Amino acid sequence: MKQIFAIFALFLCFGANSQVKQEIFESFKLQERRDVQYYFPEDYDAKKKYPLIVVLDAEYLFDQVVANSKFYSNFHGMPQSIIVGINQSENSIRFDDCSFDEENGLPTERGKKFFEFIGMELIPYLETSYSIAPFKMIVGYDITANFGNFYLFKEKSLFNAYITISPTLAPEMESRIPTRLSAINQQIFYQIIVEDEKSKNTSKILALDKALKAIDKESLHYYFDSYKTADHISIASYGLGKAFDNIFGMFKPISPKEYKTQILTSEEPVFDYLENKYKGIEDLFGLKKSVNLNDIMAIYAASRKKEEFESLKPLSDLCKKEFPSTMLGFYFEAEYYEQMGEPKKALRTFEKAFGMEEIDFLTKEMALEKIDALKADFGY
Repeated sequence: MKQIFAIFALFLCFGANSQVKQEIFESFKLQERRDVQYYFPEDYDAKKKYPLIVVLDAEYLFDQVVANSKFYSNFHGMPQSIIVGINQSENSIRFDDCSFDEENGLPTERGKKFFEFIGMELIPYLETSYSIAPFKMIVGYDITANFGNFYLFKEKSLFNAYITISPTLAPEMESRIPTRLSAINQQIFYQIIVEDEKSKNTSKILALDKALKAIDKESLHYYFDSYKTADHISIASYGLGKAFDNIFGMFKPISPKEYKTQILTSEEPVFDYLENKYKGIEDLFGLKKSVNLNDIMAIYAASRKKEEFESLKPLSDLCKKEFPSTMLGFYFEAEYYEQMGEPKKALRTFEKAFGMEEIDFLTKEMALEKIDALKADFGY
């Protein structure tokens, strides 16, 4: 066998470059075959890395997670991701998969096997078959949301992000989760989505929320969203977009608010902000993101606004790599020389920019105006 955990192959492909595949996965841990489904971006490229999102209760949540992921990645709000959904509705198998002891709150024997199925069979299979980034997320609802928490208690959390929708908490989870998150030495995103409807589980969720909000730790990114108009059923479709917004906030392009409140007010060189942003993305998500043109222009505008022209040189070098056929790199370099009092270098570099492709607001006419102005001022 190619993999240590056999696949009973049966793919239902939708087109040659199918986005969604269904598969019957034969699990040695569970001693049974399980229905799983996968989503891959249309332009999947094995040379790139993709975060992995594991979706429990897939019959209900998979399509919603895929739709939100596609929307946010298309508009630069999150990285393109690979999504795996585990179907659990037939014969209410979700209650067996995610069962816990009512006295000690720990997984039952069946729950332990399902825990190992995900962590020791399904995810390793995906990691050896596809280009998976280190960043992983799990999404669950009700009892399956509670089950995801068990992965926090491994020596190293298997997941970097947890989306727990109206969790039915096992005994003592409201204290165990905060204790573990206080001790864990990892960047963890933890999102709770709940309805405002009162239930016997509400007091435990509110106690968990209070304890998590009290944790002062830079590596913990905690979010709590309550929706007054939702009930325990409809909450499953609320809040996923907001959760992605919270978790992948760093991945988004620089916003006007970020520009005003963070870049313009910082005492650091403006280019350092851009460099740190993209290094942070690479460190956190384990993938390299192409620099967004919006972010280039924000740093350019800030360097002019703050008259901090030294940042134009590293910015120009970056643009030559990221946008090599366009005017960006040479135009910014020419402005740098102009501001540094080197008109001859500025003139020659604006002439290079004039021969490149226009981009965004930079036009050949602007480069020509700069060339003419320098020739007039310095008699070249």
